Amino acid sequence: MITADQLKDVQERTKDLNRYLEIDKKRIELEEETLRTQAPDFWEDPERAQEQMKKVKGIEKWIKGYDNCNSLSEELSLAFDFYKDELVTEEEVDAIYTKALKAIEDLELMNMLRQKEDPMDCVLKINSGAGGTESQDWAQMLMRMYMRWAESHEYKVTISDLQEGDEAGIKSVTMKIEGGEYAYGYLKSENGVHRLVRVSPFNAQGKRMTSFASVFVTPLIDDTVEVYVDPSKVSWDLFRSGGAGGQNVNKVETGVRLRYQYVDPDTGEEEEILIENTETRKQLENKNNAMRLLKSQLYDRAMKKRLEALAKIEAGKKKIEWGSQIRSYVFDDRRVKDHRTNYQTSDVDGVMNGDLDEFIKAYLMEFPVTEEQ
Repeated sequence: MITADQLKDVQERTKDLNRYLEIDKKRIELEEETLRTQAPDFWEDPERAQEQMKKVKGIEKWIKGYDNCNSLSEELSLAFDFYKDELVTEEEVDAIYTKALKAIEDLELMNMLRQKEDPMDCVLKINSGAGGTESQDWAQMLMRMYMRWAESHEYKVTISDLQEGDEAGIKSVTMKIEGGEYAYGYLKSENGVHRLVRVSPFNAQGKRMTSFASVFVTPLIDDTVEVYVDPSKVSWDLFRSGGAGGQNVNKVETGVRLRYQYVDPDTGEEEEILIENTETRKQLENKNNAMRLLKSQLYDRAMKKRLEALAKIEAGKKKIEWGSQIRSYVFDDRRVKDHRTNYQTSDVDGVMNGDLDEFIKAYLMEFPVTEEQ
């Protein structure tokens, strides 16, 4: 049975949500933005109309989230009183408390996602490390893990490019995760090197082996974000798409390879950005998709420079090292541990089936970056 202090905690956190989410202000804003959608010429510009509808739904989500928390808080308060009169059981009160606490924590977590990029869709790329078949198999396991996470949160996953492994697994994969809110905000926590320790099924001696794979997550920008691409630094190669897709897939050069000669604006160093896209059977669509992926990468580089500048200024805060080893998956010991937050779990199967929410939450609580920064 919950205590009076636990009830008070739920009530106070609900009040705090009302205050720092500015719910009253959001209700007025919702009315104003909804009125815009009722204009007679609203759908004459479908693209602009869709953006407006997205804005309305975004405000609605905050209000509905808070209203749900408030409703559960009031329900818990009543149940707590009813228990004294023996009108509800101890189990029923605890069940409402668990539900209320989860709703509050979910909304508090969403409030941590305040960067401009956080609500965007994202591009997630996995590269296998050195180690041949073992690391390529690990990369494929990670691909499945992220696909399961995305499906459980009702995101759409599209594979833009896939390089099969020599014997098993994959060398690399690029996936677009879209169709919902905060895909980038949540998955930015996955940037870095993921380490696997297990008895390898590919080793005849049954030795314990360590494998690595790197994960890169970038926001998938849309047409509303301006990113300059120097056309003089762009070149294209065409090739026949391989892999599944039917007999026709290899007959036409629909695959595209975009090369961009990137120059770092701070150091002047040059680097070739290479993007391949075999997403569709239409060359023009693949070119457009590749260009969008390039813009997302350029935007991401600029964003990370901004974050690095913030990290230098805020010397008192922990620094986030992009690309460092972030998490170990030790199958024999039944342990998955995040080295940045020290959060760990023994539910290895759950994690590999996409149960990453607690890792994501721990990261966002440890490294909050808000729009005010």
